Amino acid sequence: MELLSLAIFGILIVISPGADFVVVLKNSLNQGRKAGVWTAIGISLAICVHISYSLLGISYLISQNAALFASIKYAGAAYLIFIGIKGLISDSAEVELSAGELNKVTAPQFLIQGFLCNVLNPKTMLFFLSIFSQLISPDMDENSTALLYGGYMIIVHALWFSLVAILFTSKALQSPLIRMKKRLNQVCGAGLITFGSLLAIKS
Repeated sequence: MELLSLAIFGILIVISPGADFVVVLKNSLNQGRKAGVWTAIGISLAICVHISYSLLGISYLISQNAALFASIKYAGAAYLIFIGIKGLISDSAEVELSAGELNKVTAPQFLIQGFLCNVLNPKTMLFFLSIFSQLISPDMDENSTALLYGGYMIIVHALWFSLVAILFTSKALQSPLIRMKKRLNQVCGAGLITFGSLLAIKS
């Protein structure tokens, strides 16, 4: 029952709107489905990093080192603000979401953007620290539950954000979203700047 609760809690954390959601939405609207899916893959790869240092206990050490934690916090905040500003000032030309345009997507660019957005977020770091502190045993041979939960969280992140990319580039939503593209870019940009600013000023 405890594992079921953790599984449900993990889903709720993943689907709650945040910086990752905004980045996937922005890239999907502006560059098409492939860009959104590659961003989702980048996010899931970042989860691998969080799980790795949680299992190794590094996240605890980082959380106890004020200077190191602050540097991670401000780096993450600066990155969110940077891509938010880019969204606000991006040109408002319509984006064709055709197959021809999708082929022009540069996968590493969006994969790295998704990866950095998530891996530089200290809130995500502290989330995994708090969860894995309940699952990790001092005996590394008994950490199969923690590894399984980590794999589950990687899959949930990849599936959810890929689904977001697919839904927001579907034909049913494509026309109205393209008409609202400029406003949505502004909302996404403002949202990322807000997330970054709050991250920077929150103690």
